[in-house]
Amino acid sequence: MPPGPAVAVVVVCHDSAADLPATLGALHGQLAPGDEVVVVDNASSDGTADVARGLVGTPAVIETGANLGFAGGCHAGARATSAPLLLLLNPDAVPAPGCLDALRACAVQEPGWGAWQALVTMAGGTQVNTAGNVVHFLGFGWAGDCGRPVAAVDGRPREVGFGSGAALVVRRAAWDAAGGFDERYFMYGEDLDLCLRLRLAGWGIGIAPAARVAHDYEFTKGDYKWFYLERNRWWTLLGAYPARLLALLAPALVAFELALLLAAWRGGWLRAKLRAQGAVLRALPAMLRRRGEVQATRTIAPRVFAEHLAASLDSPYLQGAAAVPGLEAAQRLYWRAVRAALG
Repeated sequence: MPPGPAVAVVVVCHDSAADLPATLGALHGQLAPGDEVVVVDNASSDGTADVARGLVGTPAVIETGANLGFAGGCHAGARATSAPLLLLLNPDAVPAPGCLDALRACAVQEPGWGAWQALVTMAGGTQVNTAGNVVHFLGFGWAGDCGRPVAAVDGRPREVGFGSGAALVVRRAAWDAAGGFDERYFMYGEDLDLCLRLRLAGWGIGIAPAARVAHDYEFTKGDYKWFYLERNRWWTLLGAYPARLLALLAPALVAFELALLLAAWRGGWLRAKLRAQGAVLRALPAMLRRRGEVQATRTIAPRVFAEHLAASLDSPYLQGAAAVPGLEAAQRLYWRAVRAALG
């Protein structure tokens, strides 16, 4: 018998025909009675759906007929399954032997966790892609310990800032109560947002390092990515952060927004940043309505929510901010003052 509940694996694809055989092949031998596998094809042009239907195990295939994004695709897969655990797995994330059993065992070992990730490695398996994602108090999220040797990672389950959507397990009860991903995110940051909303509602968020997934990862840049990262960061900040924490962070958020405009201009993505700001302003009424709904689920104090936010600038997203003289020390002092004010 497997060491935990059944798992519904949802693989959201867009032009993923080349990646699916390795991922689903590695997954097939790990399935237990009651497990489900669904491939959601977001209007691929490379025959992804046909490739999936021809693979061993013949997973269920949902063709959405449009590109719903990662968030929308995950909802389509979740609606088509019923297992008590959802595993959201990228099509280029290949699970190592024993991965599913380690992930399902975590459901029993950590009953207070609403979501947890596998240890995601780079394609070679020797370097970390993410050993638990990090969220900065200004709302930036990134892959934790990226590039570190896998052998140096602590093998014990532990809580993390947020779980990576590359290989993320969510209890269906927690998913349903939170409404899953917000489909308006389309892509980027939906995993951060969901994990913060789950934490706000009292769930823990963690990593099961015994479960490993090799991911073909590269930190890509481009206007479309900067737009979604920045727009979605503000959706998350205004939705998940408790009011007292937001008020204390307001000066830093305003100051950093101005600094980001300069960084965007220097980095060549100013147009994307301005588009994101415009999108946030236009959507502000909807964001505030959403905030009311999210905050109504809060069961923890702002100081508890803040415990899992970081003061580190060790992120490719922040593009060298850590090198600015005095900035590292200043933001750590600021965060210490905010934590003290929260009690």
